[in-house]
Amino acid sequence: MKLVIQGKNIEITDAIREHVQQKIEKAVSHFQSLTTEVDVHLSVARNPRITPQQTAEVTIYANGSVIRAEETSENLYASIDLVSDKITRQLRRFKEKRQGKIYTQPKVGEVVEQLPVMEDLIGDRTPQLPSQVVRTKYFAMPPMTLQEAQEQLELVDHSFYMFRNAETNEINVIYERNHGGYGVIQPRNGNGYTNGRNGHSAGAQPHLVDVISG
Repeated sequence: MKLVIQGKNIEITDAIREHVQQKIEKAVSHFQSLTTEVDVHLSVARNPRITPQQTAEVTIYANGSVIRAEETSENLYASIDLVSDKITRQLRRFKEKRQGKIYTQPKVGEVVEQLPVMEDLIGDRTPQLPSQVVRTKYFAMPPMTLQEAQEQLELVDHSFYMFRNAETNEINVIYERNHGGYGVIQPRNGNGYTNGRNGHSAGAQPHLVDVISG
C-alpha cells in the first residue's frame, strides 16, 4: 500500500508522520486487499480573527473506487484521529456493498419527472470567482451507472460527485438535494435530448433530473 502525506501551511514533522502512519495503517488493516493508495492531506487555515482550524483529509483508492473522509478541529492530532475513524467506517460500508453485489442484484434509482433548468440561478447575487486556483485534483473517470455513481457519492464525503454516465458516455453530476434524495445534472442539446445516444451538440445546456434514492 502506498501512503502519501502532504501538508499546507504546516510542516510534516517526524512525530506527525509517525502518528498518521500508525492511525491510517490501523484504519485500513482489515481492508488492505482493497486498498492500493492512500493520500493524506493536512492543512491549517490561518485566520487571525479565529482559532486556527486544522484539517486532516484522507483519500483512498480502492479497486477503481475513491473513498474520502475529512475532519477539522482545533488540534491536528485530534483531526487525524477523527478522520481515521471515519475512513474506517467508509471502508467497511464499501466492503459490505461490494460483497452484497455478489449475492443480490444492484438496486436502480427511480428516475422521475425531468425538470428544466431555472433561467435565474443566482437571483440578485453578484457572481464571483476565486482569485486563483488553490488546488487541482486529477482522477480516472471510468463509465459507471447512475446507481454506482450514487454509491460513490456516499463514499467521497462530498455533496456532489462528477462521473461519466455508462449509458450516454457523457459527463454527469449527481448531488444531494436539500429536501432529501438525489439529483443529476446532465448535458442536453437544443432539441431537448441528452447528448450521447440522441446526437451531439456544441451548445449543450445543463439538464436536471430528480432521482429518488432506492
